[in-house]
Amino acid sequence: MSPKVSQQHLDARRQQIVDAARARFATHGFARTSMADIVAASGLSNGAIYRYFTGKDDIVVAVCEQGAQALPAALTPGSVAKFLEHVRTQSRDTDHGRLVIQIYAEAAVSPALAVVVQRQLAELRSAVAGLVPPQRSEAAEEIAEAFVALCASYSQQVVIRGDLDHTPYVTALMAIIEG
Repeated sequence: MSPKVSQQHLDARRQQIVDAARARFATHGFARTSMADIVAASGLSNGAIYRYFTGKDDIVVAVCEQGAQALPAALTPGSVAKFLEHVRTQSRDTDHGRLVIQIYAEAAVSPALAVVVQRQLAELRSAVAGLVPPQRSEAAEEIAEAFVALCASYSQQVVIRGDLDHTPYVTALMAIIEG
C-alpha cells in the first residue's frame, strides 16, 4: 500500500505547476509553450503534471483563475494614481501585464477561458461600481465599465511602450468618475 499524500502536499504540487506555467506563459506566450516546457519549468514529471491537469488548456484556465485583482482604495486622484503605479510596477517587475495580454488573446479563441475572464471582469466592474462616490451612483455601472477598460488599456500600453507615465490616465479616469 502506498503512503497517503496530504492535501497540503497535493495543493503545493498543483501550485508549483501553475506557477511554472504562469512564468513560462508570461515570457513565451501560450502558443509557444508546450507541455514539455511546463514539465521542465516545474521540475516535476509528466505523470505528476497529468495527475492535476488533463492538458495545457486546463493549466491556462487555472492560471487565469488565480489572477490577482487589485483595486484602488477609493476613486480619488491619489488612490487612482497609487493603483496605476501598482499596475505599472506589476507589469514591469513581474510580467503580469504580459500574462494578462496572453490570457485575453487566448480567451478570444477559447470558450472555456472566455467564461473565466468574463466572470473576473464582471466581478472587477462590480467592485469598482461599489467605490463610485454617492453623488455619481446613478452612473456607477458606466463608470465601472470605463474604469476597467481604461486600466486594462494602461496595463497593455505599459507592456508595449515601456515605463509609461500614469498621469494622463489618472486625469482621464477622474474626468469619468467626476462627470
